[in-house]
Amino acid sequence: MQSVAHLVKVSVPGYLSELPIPDTFGGWFRLGFKDWLALVPPTALAAGVGYTVYRAYCPKARVACSGRTNKIVQLSNPKVVDTIDVEDISEKAAFCRCWKSKNWPYCDGSHANHNKETGDNIGPVIVKKNK
Repeated sequence: MQSVAHLVKVSVPGYLSELPIPDTFGGWFRLGFKDWLALVPPTALAAGVGYTVYRAYCPKARVACSGRTNKIVQLSNPKVVDTIDVEDISEKAAFCRCWKSKNWPYCDGSHANHNKETGDNIGPVIVKKNK
């Protein structure tokens, strides 16, 4: 525990106080290569912490990277497969591609909410009969 206290109270503040941060805007242009190199680790740490906070608290970031696409349709099956005869389609049919439809495999418009939440552009597959 003493090593952690030393790190927090002595080492990190000492390291940060020795960083070459200029007092003026023009001072940034006078930094040398070694000065810029010394600024890389704290900048990378700040970027990593910022990205982690963004991923944790931004709802759109969590939705976009949720992993699984299908969250409601036949989850107990290892693979979801549906067969529909073209002869059974009257004039046209819209099939879901967003996996959000309550009327699977047909589209019920659920992709509109999905697109609004995620910024995606998913729409249905429309199958028409030739006349």
